[in-house]
Amino acid sequence: MTKQATTAVQAAPDSTNRRRGFIATAGAAIVALAWASTRRSATAAANPTTSGPVTIVPFSDAGVRMPPVSLPKVVKSEADWKKQLEPIEFNVARQEGTERPYTGNTWNLHDKGVYRCVCCATPVFDSETKFESGTGWPSFWQPIAKENIVETSDRSLLMQRTAVSCKLCDAHLGHVFNDGPKPTGLRYCMNSAAMKFTKRA
Repeated sequence: MTKQATTAVQAAPDSTNRRRGFIATAGAAIVALAWASTRRSATAAANPTTSGPVTIVPFSDAGVRMPPVSLPKVVKSEADWKKQLEPIEFNVARQEGTERPYTGNTWNLHDKGVYRCVCCATPVFDSETKFESGTGWPSFWQPIAKENIVETSDRSLLMQRTAVSCKLCDAHLGHVFNDGPKPTGLRYCMNSAAMKFTKRA
């Protein structure tokens, strides 16, 4: 065997070892980053920070619109939300869950009144815009005030949807779709568990 061939044979294991070392280091780095991200998420959940203030539009229980007000965001720890809410309310409003259709207490409700966020009582929908969608969830063709909700992109469940949440406390309310009735053509498909209904006097 020539000197060059011997050198090549000796270099091959070294090269392989370097590649293995690089792969192992890269893998360890990915695991470390994922762990750090999880730690940051857990810390953020345990120690929420405030942001705001935000502007919302108050409504009386009779559905009368009042002047906009600026309020600090409602921020609580997961433990505090669990103390305040029923399990289904916590799952839907704080964990972006979805109640089973035809199980909520307002999907088939026809009384007149205001629907408020279950977490902070911000008015979010009015019975005047509620309609029968046949889905088993309370549905509305518009919110009581656009200022009181936030719409964000939701790519979960391998589909593109628009999630709707309360502007004051970030509670998940449901989703909005483009298959509703006139005049808006929208269907705000909400969870009963995310709202409290106040009947008009």
